[in-house]
Amino acid sequence: MLRRRNGFYAFEGALHVFPSESSQNETGLSDWNHTDLWRSGYKGLADSGVFFAEDIFGGQFCIKDDKIYIFDPETGSLEYLAADIESWAQMVLNDYEVLTGYPLAHQWQKRNGPIAAGMRLLPKIPFVMGGEFSLDNLYVVNAIEGMRLRADIADKIKSLPNGTQVKYSLD
Repeated sequence: MLRRRNGFYAFEGALHVFPSESSQNETGLSDWNHTDLWRSGYKGLADSGVFFAEDIFGGQFCIKDDKIYIFDPETGSLEYLAADIESWAQMVLNDYEVLTGYPLAHQWQKRNGPIAAGMRLLPKIPFVMGGEFSLDNLYVVNAIEGMRLRADIADKIKSLPNGTQVKYSLD
């Protein structure tokens, strides 16, 4: 895929495929996948695979064992999505509204203007904690900072049973 197009944004920025190398405005694959950038915050949950793309909320698309997975940044969970990169691309084209978060990205930009490169929409109340998929629950944040913030959430809730009450604040 990178031979045809070396990094890009699609669906009004809702899908971001990382370029092979970093530049002034973009983080490249090698840097994005460096342990110290954000992965170490997940304390083992994000250790395997190559994260090559992200949705508007910073949900990561990952290649692991030659298959494509979705990494949920709020829980640190990995879910199988496709057998290979071609199947992934076809799935994204067929279901881009769900897989990229396009409808909210579009609505956000109509209301607030374009989302800059390297930025993602994050929920004020995390989705995993019942936050709504609505414009009022979203704010723009640097993608790296967004991953670091949610690594802390994933670490704190990883061993809690479903339904456990947790306290969360945006400090």
